[in-house]
Amino acid sequence: MLEAMPGAENARTRPENAAPLSGRRAEAARNDGRILDAARAVFIADPEAPISAVAARAGVGISAMYLRYPSKQELLRAIAADGLTRYIEDLEAALASDAEPWAAYVDCLHRVIDGRSQALAQRLAGTFVPTPELTALAEKASRLSDTLFRRARKSGDLRDDVSEADVVLLLEAIMLVRLPGADEGSALRHRYLALLLQALHTPVEAKLPGPPARRADLTARWRRRAHALRD
Repeated sequence: MLEAMPGAENARTRPENAAPLSGRRAEAARNDGRILDAARAVFIADPEAPISAVAARAGVGISAMYLRYPSKQELLRAIAADGLTRYIEDLEAALASDAEPWAAYVDCLHRVIDGRSQALAQRLAGTFVPTPELTALAEKASRLSDTLFRRARKSGDLRDDVSEADVVLLLEAIMLVRLPGADEGSALRHRYLALLLQALHTPVEAKLPGPPARRADLTARWRRRAHALRD
């Protein structure tokens, strides 16, 4: 089940040493990148938005949109795959970093905020039926995220009364901040992340009330809505 998701042919998915595309393939790649970028922005704001809203934001014709993505379900799966791939890259980079565990964790969260993959994943929870490939990507992301979280916890810098699911939900709230302007609220999202990180870092003034969120709380959103889609 997709828990922490969080354009094709963009700088993060296309190998740096790949041969340049030409003609129709290059135009198709540019269109695909615009479509996925537009879809992320549209569906973070409104998961129920029609596919025509994505075409309008991307500046492509609706026929070109349906030629590439015959249904909204296929578009949502493509966004999910792209977001998970970028999220996994961020996690792997943090785990491979020579930085101290807390510094690597902080840097990773800032990258996640920039990519907004987790926010999109939770906003789209259960709005489409995941493929086995997507489920495998989500499970890999979950394992890596858990490893990074545990490493930060073991370092003694991360408070011991929060769960990884707590952090996922808090990041989701931060990533939904969007304002008019050139950066669409990016600076504020990083400001609020800095505030969150101060609260997560030890020492703490007092224990938090109530139990922490559980991973099962996150997956429940996918199961409940996905079952409704299948019915």
